[in-house]
Amino acid sequence: MSHQTALSIFVIMLAAVVAPTCAELVRRFRIPSVLFEILLGIAIGPQVLGWAHTDQFVSGLSTLGLSFLFFMAGYEINFAELGGTAVRRAGLGWLITLALALAVGGALMVTGYVVSGLLVGLCLTTTAIGTLLPMLRDRGMLESPFGRILLASGTIGEFAPVVAVTVLLGTLSPGIEAVLLIFFVALTLAVAVAASRPQPPAFVDAVQRHLGTSTQLPVRFVLLLVTGLVVLASSLNQEILLGAFASGLIAHLAFNDEEAAAMQPRLEAVGFGFLIPVFFIVSGMEFHVRELFSNPSILLRVPVFLVLMLLVRGLPALFVYSKILDWRRRASLMFLQSTALPLLVVITGIGLAAHKMRPENAIALVGAAMLSVLIFPLVGFALAGSEAGPIDVTELAESDPANDLL
Repeated sequence: MSHQTALSIFVIMLAAVVAPTCAELVRRFRIPSVLFEILLGIAIGPQVLGWAHTDQFVSGLSTLGLSFLFFMAGYEINFAELGGTAVRRAGLGWLITLALALAVGGALMVTGYVVSGLLVGLCLTTTAIGTLLPMLRDRGMLESPFGRILLASGTIGEFAPVVAVTVLLGTLSPGIEAVLLIFFVALTLAVAVAASRPQPPAFVDAVQRHLGTSTQLPVRFVLLLVTGLVVLASSLNQEILLGAFASGLIAHLAFNDEEAAAMQPRLEAVGFGFLIPVFFIVSGMEFHVRELFSNPSILLRVPVFLVLMLLVRGLPALFVYSKILDWRRRASLMFLQSTALPLLVVITGIGLAAHKMRPENAIALVGAAMLSVLIFPLVGFALAGSEAGPIDVTELAESDPANDLL
């Protein structure tokens, strides 16, 4: 490791410590730590102070952090507990979002505002559920009815765009991409079935014994699972985030309640304590802040894309959940499910690499996503009544089958 790489890692770790400290200092405003991670990344990066730089090693850590972010999102999801109605309505909401996104993207392309309406449209369909999960947990809302509705909406909003990106933006034809995706899903399901079956007693005993030893064998199994499915997805020309998300779902199935409770703090220590902050800080370091503020046309595009995110991704919530939530909680969900960043960064990167997205639009989209992480959760959780912790959604319609959420 070169001196410059070591220095960059040190500065990134310094930013990772300073970010939650800043969040703690202004905790009355409930500003998420991830925002400070991004802002500090911008500050220490080559565009401002130049204290830290990205190279192959730093970029690799950032990619691993992004993968672990999607792993944690998959690990937190329990579809059996979410309820069929929540998942169905989340799917309907995302399909409406997709239709709106393609219409908006097409209109922007016709006017010459963008090169590819499909790329920009897909950017508008994402929900950063991996970013919202820690906020839900910190507010004690993860197990509440509203929290489960947001989990379902966010899961579809993060998983469906990954599938769409894989099929529609892959290097092969959509038909071949679809076949490879089906093959990947089949292999993943086989692994999931194997993981969910009762394990040999000797294996279970070994796992439980090593939970408290220096070997931390179960954690190593999880890391093996994450990297293995990431490699499998990459080998089949699929987005690596699909493999990371699937590995989280499988890991959730593999552990019983006692093991899951013991594993939770260890996985959070690896993810939220190290890898995930690196991704957000490096994302800030790679953001072209100079171009944003030196070019008025780029700066003006940021609020345009921010409003489009809210309209395209958030607006369907007002209608899809009209029989389940009152207007205040629907408005809350509208803001929360419009929060975007990780997957949007990936899509803009694909667009730039394929020369199908103008750099100014990529910068503006990422800038809008960063603002969404700052603004939308603050407004959304305020509307949801997050100050009271877990909430009781008493507005569920008695005639609606969504009552099984309670």
